[in-house]
Amino acid sequence: MRLFVFIISLFSLAVQAAEIENIRIWPEPSKVRVVLDLSAGTEFKQFILENPDRLVIDIPKGKFSADMSKLNWPTPITSMRHAQYDKNTLRLVFDLKNKVTPQVFTLAANGPYGDRLVIDLMNASSIKSGATPTPVVQKSEPRIPSIPAKKAFIVAIDAGHGGEDPGAIGPSGTHEKNIVLAISKKLAELIRKEPGMQPVLVRDADYFIPLRQRSNIARKHQADLFISIHADAFHDARANGASVYTLSQSGASSEAAHWLAEKENQSDLIGGVSLDDKDQVLASVLLDLSQTASTKASQIMGSAVLQQLGGMTRLHSKQVQHAGFAVLKSPDIPSILVETGFISNHDNEKNLRNSAYQEKIAKAILVGIKQYMRSSNQYNDLPTLQMAATSHTIQRGETLSDIAARYSISVASIRSANKLSNDSIRIGQVLQIPPK
Repeated sequence: MRLFVFIISLFSLAVQAAEIENIRIWPEPSKVRVVLDLSAGTEFKQFILENPDRLVIDIPKGKFSADMSKLNWPTPITSMRHAQYDKNTLRLVFDLKNKVTPQVFTLAANGPYGDRLVIDLMNASSIKSGATPTPVVQKSEPRIPSIPAKKAFIVAIDAGHGGEDPGAIGPSGTHEKNIVLAISKKLAELIRKEPGMQPVLVRDADYFIPLRQRSNIARKHQADLFISIHADAFHDARANGASVYTLSQSGASSEAAHWLAEKENQSDLIGGVSLDDKDQVLASVLLDLSQTASTKASQIMGSAVLQQLGGMTRLHSKQVQHAGFAVLKSPDIPSILVETGFISNHDNEKNLRNSAYQEKIAKAILVGIKQYMRSSNQYNDLPTLQMAATSHTIQRGETLSDIAARYSISVASIRSANKLSNDSIRIGQVLQIPPK
């Protein structure tokens, strides 16, 4: 038997008795993550044993009370054992099917989570999806004949949160991560059916991806747009309605926007991002210096998507909002964040759980994307794209001329599309808005 010391991680904290109270497992595309929920912060020591392959973690003054009876260990883990190595040390042994590259680190208590010990087993060959999610594309679908020399228009769809990070939780227990993944998949399916367009799902299942890595995945697939889908919460349950955000360079456009961005940017603290990639962090800082290149395009796209969302649901803000979302800091891809509603609001939560409502949101986002594409000179060579009609629900105080101005069409066009004999409209009435 050969012994290899892999790494020793000792913290300057005074050693205290930490009890392992629960174990959670998250298979991810590039690794398997094991999270040990602790009663307190702790130190640890880790090393690898070979023949057979094992990962050993020693926790001073540690105790073990977690229930492992219902755990299903994914590859490359075959089982886990624990025992009192000596009177002062709890030893955990992960039996492995093959060699792995482990990353083990602690996370301090944050939000709903207490102290944690996180074990990432990096072994791409044993994970079904490889290092990054595969684009949702029909590979047999031919390119559009009119643009043979140009790649299809690629839209990266980022379902917020995931894995051990549930995002916001509604009054009925709805997890944001599940709602936004469902909407993202519906949007991907709609985009896939559009000639000349291809979707890339940044997250296609229930696992966690660090914020910076999300935009890196989009860049790897040469995405033309990046859309992050969310459904957040606010401490006031009366807050409701959809919003669209772009990155702010100078500060949030409102206190709510600032609060929301701070909350979203804490995802890395919840999901646990190892700080071993300092070169990548430096690269991210350098990329931030050129962020302004895509700001204008992001604003145009955000306005188009917000306009379409306003036609099918109530808006929390009728203007595109700005805040310092880390997930939007891609210097070369126009990026927006869509808040599909407040999951903390009972009515919004009920709607967001409804599959038909999720489909309407996805369709509104798609029409907004196509409106942005047609308004951009760069994509005027996509003649096969057709602007679909959309619907608009009349809100209190609106007039037909207001609606016409909002959608940049004539009052006569709206009258004709809806067979109206005059300009009279009523609250709650649904109008079909024809394409330009």
